[in-house]
Amino acid sequence: MVSILRNSFLQEANIKIGLKSYFYSMSTKAEILSEIIKNRRSVFPESYTQKEIPTHIIEQILESANYAPTHKLTQPWRFTVIRKGAKAKLGAELGDIYKRVIPAEKFLQKKYDSFGQKTSQADVVIAINIQFHEDKVPNWEEIAAVGCAVQNMALTAEVLNIGAYWSSPPLIDHLGDFLELGENEKCYGLFYMGYHDAEPREAKRTPMSEKVNWIEE
Repeated sequence: MVSILRNSFLQEANIKIGLKSYFYSMSTKAEILSEIIKNRRSVFPESYTQKEIPTHIIEQILESANYAPTHKLTQPWRFTVIRKGAKAKLGAELGDIYKRVIPAEKFLQKKYDSFGQKTSQADVVIAINIQFHEDKVPNWEEIAAVGCAVQNMALTAEVLNIGAYWSSPPLIDHLGDFLELGENEKCYGLFYMGYHDAEPREAKRTPMSEKVNWIEE
């Protein structure tokens, strides 16, 4: 009888310890996630070092995008990874587009040179593309889904101490041929990445209370 009571007591104690550990773990996870979200910053190519990002790390960042919310499971995110020698080709392509679409009187040599500089400073540039499914969901939902996917990438990069920056110049509207996009696909930005030596900086945000309206009755 004593043995049965002891086993019952131990079982109950283990359950309590397990539950306490579970809830503590959940609390810790929430705190960690909050810290990651609040610490994320755009880190620009001029702060990147020359350290190469391993392929499996790039794949890990991309994999996180695959778990973004997606209405009707269209999974509209499509990415083109540009690295090594292809970065110079991207920089040249952006420069050529700039020359073609910008009126001569508005052409800035500094701006033209910046495209090659950014692509050379980054270790990897990922083109953020969307494959639309107009027969299933409105385009804005696909855009929203890809925004969530890129946020997943940015947060994963933050955890891995990799700087990331989503650039969306108007020139991306002309990158379809370079990226070999399909008829129902469009580029929505370039995601620059690199290990970096940038100093941490505080987020500039106004209080959330100024942006929320509660309706309870």
